Amino acid sequence: MTDTRCDLLIVGAGPAGMAAACEARERGLSVIVADEGHAPGGQIYRDVSTSPLRSIAALGKDYAAGRPLIEHFFACGAQYLPHTLVWQIGREERTGATEAVAMLTRGNAADAGNAHGLDHASGTLAVHARAVLLATGAQERPWPIRGWTLPGVMGVGAAQTALKSAGLVPCAQTVLVGSGPLLWLFGSQLLEAGRRIAAIVDTTPPDAHTKALRHLPRALRAADYLLKGWRMMRAVRRAGIAIHHHALDVEIIGDTRAGAVRFVDGAGNARQIEASLMLLHQGVIPSTNLARATGCAHEWDARTACWHPQTDAWGRSSVADVWIAGDGAGIGGAQAAAFAGTLAALDVAAQLGALDTLTRDRASRAPRAALNHHLAVRPLLDALYTPPPASRLPTDEVIVCRCEEVTAGEIRRIAARGCTGPNQMKAFSRCGMGPCQGRLCGTTVGELIAHAQARDPADVGYYRIRAPVKPVTIAQLAQAMPVDTDVARGEFPS
Repeated sequence: MTDTRCDLLIVGAGPAGMAAACEARERGLSVIVADEGHAPGGQIYRDVSTSPLRSIAALGKDYAAGRPLIEHFFACGAQYLPHTLVWQIGREERTGATEAVAMLTRGNAADAGNAHGLDHASGTLAVHARAVLLATGAQERPWPIRGWTLPGVMGVGAAQTALKSAGLVPCAQTVLVGSGPLLWLFGSQLLEAGRRIAAIVDTTPPDAHTKALRHLPRALRAADYLLKGWRMMRAVRRAGIAIHHHALDVEIIGDTRAGAVRFVDGAGNARQIEASLMLLHQGVIPSTNLARATGCAHEWDARTACWHPQTDAWGRSSVADVWIAGDGAGIGGAQAAAFAGTLAALDVAAQLGALDTLTRDRASRAPRAALNHHLAVRPLLDALYTPPPASRLPTDEVIVCRCEEVTAGEIRRIAARGCTGPNQMKAFSRCGMGPCQGRLCGTTVGELIAHAQARDPADVGYYRIRAPVKPVTIAQLAQAMPVDTDVARGEFPS
């Protein structure tokens, strides 16, 4: 195992991570950025610098806007580690130091050419950092419905990743199902790329627009977002794509693979659309597993029906020397994430003595004003697109935990017997104990227990996430164990 040190370790190289790295380097801090991807950009700017598409114009101006940030990031002098899993963050115990220690597993030596500033041979790396910034971004909200585990069913985000990274487009017999801005964005991107789809099944409830209306005055401060959304929807409608609004009771039909989507439309009519690919989407939620494993406190947000870390205006978490910025702290979009990353880096620099608080506050005025501008539209979008309880509570036969194949019915039965929460649910069902560590079932399991017991999801809680946060081999774990003598790595039984 190799050890290295830095002032600031950043986990994630999306907009928040890159912007934070650039700001921290300008303030004289040494920075290491660990990224699971093969190149910086995160999900939103994935492969923008190396796109396989003949022209990235089809993906829109917002996608191309990532290029200058990536160029600035590469030029800033941060040490960049691609293909790197951060699977544990803890405190230095043996020396009594206050620094954080992160365990990283790096990719193959063949990836060394992508590393900037550190030898990137494969193996385990321990990073001793004076501060840690988690910029792990968002994930698609899991939407367990009947048939969602069948071949031929994907998330819209996964399909968009295939388009960005490999230039792959879905077949013509594709139906987009769900709700949220990404549904319309991807539909319009496919049209720009010359690909038509069969239909869009929109599950946005009819009363959502009324609920969102009261947030319109504030959203008009960011009218550019509203205009972009209107243009995306107009493009899809003008193309003659069939759109079914206010859909209910959505299910995927098929035996060995998906063959159709069945639903009840807004007029109460049962409908079925034959298709070979269904792309599901119900918005995005913060990716919280690493923050939870680090010990950061989280809170349930009933407005958006998801968990997010508790942070202050600078991104400071409840754990000393750990900051969280970007969509991993709360969904705000790519541009908001970049400004949040800048603010967090300024606060880290002040905390580490690289600048005084007066300079920090003065430097933060412009990015904070920009952040507030980009967040102005969020209350409207949250009211419009947060899925209602009926969409978040699957019927009994639906598999909720894909790793261990645990159904909603089994979770309800265990909850009815007095199960106290998701952690006890693990003991009874192995729910949440698979490779994804609850990433795909955690929110749903908590809501199912809460609904079955007439409790608040905040009271029910979430899985207790432990290291390793991501799957690693026994050999990699062994490399990370301290060697106290020439022979022993520890003792057994433990």
